[in-house]
Amino acid sequence: MAARNFFVRSPTEEESSAAIREAVLLGGKNAAIAGTVVAVPTFVACRVLPWAKHNLNYTAQALIISTACVAGFFITADKTILRNARQNTIGRIDEST
Repeated sequence: MAARNFFVRSPTEEESSAAIREAVLLGGKNAAIAGTVVAVPTFVACRVLPWAKHNLNYTAQALIISTACVAGFFITADKTILRNARQNTIGRIDEST
């Protein structure tokens, strides 16, 4: 029985930069969506709810919205990069068999 080779070559530079470009674009889109989804209720709450009026100044509102944007970007970018890496690995293992 032949021994299987489990070594996977690293992706070429073009594949890597295309994957990064895709991750940044998808992350940016989801960051914009997350920022919009969080901004509307935050602003409404700060105008309507008495607790939010007194306790959430402009800095707090900006931190809430920017946290959602950053989280949306990094979660999406990370998932995209991992998905591309998994596809590359599975594709290379299939080619070697």
